Amino acid sequence: MKKRMIEKYTYRIEWSEEDQIHVARCLEFPSLTAHGKTVEAALKEIKHVVTETIKSLIEENQSVPEPRSLKES
Repeated sequence: MKKRMIEKYTYRIEWSEEDQIHVARCLEFPSLTAHGKTVEAALKEIKHVVTETIKSLIEENQSVPEPRSLKES
C-alpha cells in the first residue's frame, strides 16, 4: 500500500479532558481510535492503526474504504 494513500484520509484529533490525552480518529474508519500525549503523537498513532487495518483488509480480500477526498461529489 502506498504511504501517500494514508495521507488522503480524513483525520480528527480532539482533546479528552477526562483522560488528559489527545484522541485521534479517521472518518473513513469510524471504529478506529488512537491517542497520544501530543497532537502529533496521536496523528502518528492513528495513521499506524489505519495502515495496519488496511493491510488486514487486503489480506482478507475485504474492500478498503476510499478516502473522502477522492470521492466524487
